[in-house]
Amino acid sequence: MVLRKALESIDLKRENRRLKAKLSVESADPKMIGSSGETQSLLELVKRVAPSDSTILITGESGTGKELVAQVLHQYSERGRGEFVTVNCAALPDTLLESELFGHRRGSFTGAVRDKDGLFKVASGGSLFLDEIGDMSPALQVKLLRALQEREVLPIGATKPVKIDVRVIAATNADLDKKQNTGEFRSDLYYRLSVIPIHIKPLRERVEDILDLADFFLTRACRKLSVGPRRFSSEARQRLTQYSWPGNVRELENTIERLVILSDNETIQESCLPSRIIGEVVRSVPSTDCRQHEHSRTLNGPTAPSTGGERMAEETCFRGPWY
Repeated sequence: MVLRKALESIDLKRENRRLKAKLSVESADPKMIGSSGETQSLLELVKRVAPSDSTILITGESGTGKELVAQVLHQYSERGRGEFVTVNCAALPDTLLESELFGHRRGSFTGAVRDKDGLFKVASGGSLFLDEIGDMSPALQVKLLRALQEREVLPIGATKPVKIDVRVIAATNADLDKKQNTGEFRSDLYYRLSVIPIHIKPLRERVEDILDLADFFLTRACRKLSVGPRRFSSEARQRLTQYSWPGNVRELENTIERLVILSDNETIQESCLPSRIIGEVVRSVPSTDCRQHEHSRTLNGPTAPSTGGERMAEETCFRGPWY
């Protein structure tokens, strides 16, 4: 009963991911934003290799945009009208991931109350994106290798393999060279996946992209939140380019959305940037476009000692509760 409910939950989540991915690819028209030489070279490489059916391995730190690159690869390929299906290989235990990828037959295990096609079959005619491939167990690596070599999968409980017609794109933020040396990742699978390797540099190594992305995310966040247009002050723009962005593009996007939510004025000032960006928590009176103000300090005068509550208000204004 528990396993059956888990499978039903996975089915619902899978359909939700499939529809979101389809909407993202077909409606949102995924684009790679950035004027740096690194990003432009990456885009040229993507356009060049997209028409082939060769497997691609995308590497890079977390948050660099590996799934976006996979979507663009799909968009520019001959399979662009087909499904773009994603699966996070680190999110499921082996048994469920095997069923998710290859499918199963009714009665093959407790909870398998009906036949189910795997994602290799669901993505037929399109692209299958295997995210966090570096976290796949060695046992499943063997089965994935066979699927890539033979162009067929064997559903759990089946006796005959099922032919597949899909382009596989894999991604990882792990050091697969190190994992090969330790025996955690099969070398033969690595070579099979990395027919065309694509590496995405971290945002700190393509500084020219930061303001391009910031402006793009700012416009999108204003539209999403139904607020008037916003812009960054020159000081804020400078701070954005000086920060190292360890969370890469994902961190930048989330930071911009937070700034739009907390900003009342058209111009987002340097003082409203999170303290990790400006290098220190600003203790002076904040600018008026931050929604949280030091009410007690305003009432008691600038020399009044800060209470714990006031310090919390300051940090909420400048850092946010999750920084």
